[in-house]
Amino acid sequence: MRKHLLLFLFFCAGFVRSYAEEGVLRISTDATDLILRVASNGRLYQSYLGPRLLNESDMQHFPAFSRGGSGSRIAEQGWETYPASGMEDYFEPALGIIHQDGNMTTLLKYVSSETREIDENVSETSIILRDDVYPIEVKLYYRTFKKENIIKTWTEIRHQEKKPVTLFRYASAMLYFESPHYYLTEFSGDWAKEVVMNAQELLFGKKVLDTKLGSRAAMHTSPFFQLGFGQPIAENQGNVLLGTLGWTGNFRFTFEVDNEGNLRIISGINPYASPYELKPGEIFKTPEFIFTLSEKGRGEASRNFHDWARRYQVKDGEKDRLTLLNNWESTGFHFNEERLLDLMQEAKQLGVDLFLLDDGWFGNRYPRNHDKAGLGDWEPMRDKLPNGIGALIKGAEKAGVKFGIWIEPEMVNPKSDLFEKHPDWVIHQPNRETYYFRNQLVLDMSNPKVQDYVYGVVDKLMTAHPEIAFFKWDCNSPITNIYSPYLKEKQSQLYIDHVRGIYKVLERIQAKYPHLPMMLCSGGGGRCDYEALKYFTEFWPSDNTDPVERIFIQWGFSQFFPANTLCAHVTSWGKQPLKFRTDVAMMGKLGFDISMADRSAAEQAFCREAVANFKRLKPVILGGDLFRLVSPYETEHAALVYVAKDKKKAVLYAYNIHPRFGEKLFPVRLQGLDPALQYRVEEINLMPEQKSKFSENGNVFSGDYLMKIGLAVFTTQPTTSRMIEITAE
Repeated sequence: MRKHLLLFLFFCAGFVRSYAEEGVLRISTDATDLILRVASNGRLYQSYLGPRLLNESDMQHFPAFSRGGSGSRIAEQGWETYPASGMEDYFEPALGIIHQDGNMTTLLKYVSSETREIDENVSETSIILRDDVYPIEVKLYYRTFKKENIIKTWTEIRHQEKKPVTLFRYASAMLYFESPHYYLTEFSGDWAKEVVMNAQELLFGKKVLDTKLGSRAAMHTSPFFQLGFGQPIAENQGNVLLGTLGWTGNFRFTFEVDNEGNLRIISGINPYASPYELKPGEIFKTPEFIFTLSEKGRGEASRNFHDWARRYQVKDGEKDRLTLLNNWESTGFHFNEERLLDLMQEAKQLGVDLFLLDDGWFGNRYPRNHDKAGLGDWEPMRDKLPNGIGALIKGAEKAGVKFGIWIEPEMVNPKSDLFEKHPDWVIHQPNRETYYFRNQLVLDMSNPKVQDYVYGVVDKLMTAHPEIAFFKWDCNSPITNIYSPYLKEKQSQLYIDHVRGIYKVLERIQAKYPHLPMMLCSGGGGRCDYEALKYFTEFWPSDNTDPVERIFIQWGFSQFFPANTLCAHVTSWGKQPLKFRTDVAMMGKLGFDISMADRSAAEQAFCREAVANFKRLKPVILGGDLFRLVSPYETEHAALVYVAKDKKKAVLYAYNIHPRFGEKLFPVRLQGLDPALQYRVEEINLMPEQKSKFSENGNVFSGDYLMKIGLAVFTTQPTTSRMIEITAE
């Protein structure tokens, strides 16, 4: 009797409306409708996901079980919004629970829903589902961004069983589609070849994109994808979904085409080696799955993501970004105070905002003169920096630039004071030979003491030197030797609790230093998710800075991330001219990794002019609308343009990568301009004394002409580039 009373109170808590009162749930942006429907069996189904319907009365045409029509509508057996394992659905479930009695079935029924307006553009709908046999509650969240046409969705799972239950599936979202064909673009690669775009048609069965790396999770697979319906994905036409998961750890996307040709997409944490014990009353919150739908190809979908990210997701997304000079390629580990002070003077002469001190500044008993020692011991190395960080900050102030510094606080070398004092703080096997990735191990971020230590790395530096203006936060190793001394018998929770521990540290840093700019780095682009970017102003896409390779890498990341998040540096990688390297770097947040002292007077003058141009054009490059015009994947050229929101200024980039001898070249048609305005076009970023060979330099054209006829910006000279400033008269 007491058990039934508790169940009754659990299910009746709060205001519960009947199925009939709820009927249809409509979750909308200005361009997209997601329609859910409660069936007569009390369960919640997806009835439609597609372009926004214009007539409210059309809602009555969505019964709980139907099929056909545009967008996606539910199949006859029903497309359950959040199906659990063990019932009549024979495909991959969203939720899997082992109850305390060993039963592995769960059936969720609709209880209630609520929609609240966060502001005039943002709404949030929450839906409560419960099992009427076991006291399990699942709360689905959908947050819509109307103008940006973005939907976020995540899930909270809790229960009131007497003992813990085990979660073995815990998806963030499940979406359904019905189309004659499905075309997936995945983003894969490795160190120095991130985000390689590969397209394929999805046929019967499952396609899984996942990672099991723990930290540096995106080293092989990026946490985002594109999906085209009916036809291969194109830049400016066709129905396309872009989706990504905000999670800085193991993720998994499952694309399952069933026996009737319907597609379900399941997104969330990778459950690999991660059954999770959930205590009574505890809430398991999944990461956010974030998506947009476009009827005009991937280009429009990318711009949706860019606008949303700058406004709502990225740390200080609508604020300025610092140009910088980094010492790494000039010095590597081999520098001293005098050399760094000289580089600060170079930074001033170059005109950048900040000097960034990279790896190799710390460790005394185990000095960081190579990557085999010192990680974990964050004291300035006396041999290199006898006057400490303070002297460097004073040197930067004297030079008229800000000072930033590199850290890798989640990692440790075995040769370090930290490892010797706290071997129990490190993820490693207690009874097996240790495997080292890049001569280091990963600190156990599930451990609160380790969280305090990692937070203290930043806090101690900032407390001692509040003038520090920038951090580069690196993470060079995936998790190996998977075992947590802290978690003991709960080893299957390590992959999840480790990431949650990282977020706890970042939340503390954000709370105390809310506007401290930080670069997210992970052996290149090994971390590139929108949850991490809540705490970082930008990220490092790749250690590969060869400009031709960077065109492809930045092209891939631009599918989801705005230019102000993509750090792009001029380096010594590659054999291309300095202008080509600089033009490529000016597609993102500009930085330099070369010494000006090694450059000719003409090259130094060019770099200073490039920095000045970038600073002048930052509002357009970092805050404008991106239009990808000519793909390097389809031709031996590439072109893109950033257009200011008011359409009065644009910046066009054109690259001749490996043109064929005597090939026919076509004008590049611009996009995003105002057809009624007149625009002057002028080539910029030229070497001193160099005259523009751009035949249309200085001419004035209508926006209509530029978008329908275009500009002849390509040449047959290999690895050459043009940067064109376009200004409304």
